[in-house]
Amino acid sequence: MTTAVISSAQSVPPSPNRPWQFSGEREIREKAKALRDSRLAVDAMKEYSLAELVDFAERNNPETRAAWEVARARGADLRIAHSELYPILVGIALSQVNREEILFGSSFVRQTVEAIGPGFQVNYTLFDFGARAARIEAARAELSAANFAFNDTHRKVIFQVADTYYRLLNGVGQVAAAEASLLNAKTVQEAAEQKLEHGLATLPDVFEARSATAQAEYDLQSARGAEEIAHGDLATALGMSVTVRIRVQPLNELPVPISYDDSIEQLLDRALEQRPDLLQRVAGVKVAEERVREKRAAYYPSVKFETTVGKAIQYGWQQDFPGTRTSGLTGAAGVRLDWTISDGGARKNNLLKAEAIRNEAAAQAEDAMDQIADEVWRSYSNVKTAFRQRQAAIAFLEAANQSYDLAVRAYDYGVRSLLDVTAAQRVLAQARSADVAARAQVLDKLAEEAFRTGDLMRISGSRGRP
Repeated sequence: MTTAVISSAQSVPPSPNRPWQFSGEREIREKAKALRDSRLAVDAMKEYSLAELVDFAERNNPETRAAWEVARARGADLRIAHSELYPILVGIALSQVNREEILFGSSFVRQTVEAIGPGFQVNYTLFDFGARAARIEAARAELSAANFAFNDTHRKVIFQVADTYYRLLNGVGQVAAAEASLLNAKTVQEAAEQKLEHGLATLPDVFEARSATAQAEYDLQSARGAEEIAHGDLATALGMSVTVRIRVQPLNELPVPISYDDSIEQLLDRALEQRPDLLQRVAGVKVAEERVREKRAAYYPSVKFETTVGKAIQYGWQQDFPGTRTSGLTGAAGVRLDWTISDGGARKNNLLKAEAIRNEAAAQAEDAMDQIADEVWRSYSNVKTAFRQRQAAIAFLEAANQSYDLAVRAYDYGVRSLLDVTAAQRVLAQARSADVAARAQVLDKLAEEAFRTGDLMRISGSRGRP
């Protein structure tokens, strides 16, 4: 039995037809649990604003930490590239024994020499036709690209929080609207049942009112389900467990803009100046250009200075002679010229490859500009549509309220049927839902536009730059 356990721990799954359990599985599970338990907590009694949630997400979302570590690694790469400008100093500890047969006269004499002592070796590249400078500039551009990627991660996290936040506000508002519609439906149902008791209504009228109440109850449960999903989405955007419930400001406490005056030209200009993902592409072009410079430098020689200094202590023995000892400083210095004359076309193809990568990076940057322009245009159109729908929703709700009130009064006076009341009630429910959705949509589409133009970065302070 022990043999079987050891064998399973050291092998791959024996067959593809069932799950495989192995000895290291428990350790990995415990690490995953530790990661889950290390998340930050929120105040369950506090109502969070969007700015507070964004700040929380930027500190807690693992995507921002991962992007930060990548940028830190690129910073280390730049410092590594800079180190090539300085000489390399190596400490040497020498200990060796050499035994050989030396010809002396007409016979060979065995000689043994033992040497021991410390030393230092210095290597320094004097000139390489810009190869080191190209590597440094490429590393600097890679760091810029990583910093832009770090900022773009924040841009995406901010928008993810804003988008889920406004969807949650819409969900909460839809629940409130559905609850109001259910209350109206129950009021109408009670009125119909009372009239039936007094012989002023028919049984079909009561069944119609009960059907409207059941429909309102169904709509309320659907709205609550959407709200629950929005709660989980927001928690995920914050880097928290989906079971955490976060209280947010009600939608009616948020000011909704009533006008919009940005032009598409202004939005495009801001996007092309601010979008960190586009700037990351441009930095990638710079990296590729410096790699081309580096490959071109390989066609030219490099000049290096080398020196070795040390103190040697030597002991020697020769056959039939007494041993001896000597010590003193030793050293050597030289200038070396390295120039590859022929390499079978490797340099040529390395340069062609670098040029192709540069051209690809430039084309990708141009394509990114086109895509960003299209994204900005779409968000601009969506914002204008959202404002128009908001105005229409206001008028729709006002008219639906008046229609419902008049229908109820007319029904009380016996000049309108219950079918007219329930129809007006359904229209009012739709108007309430549309009003909530239109308010949330204006805010959400404005956030999306800020995301597309890069304006979202303005609400995030500079923290923890690598």
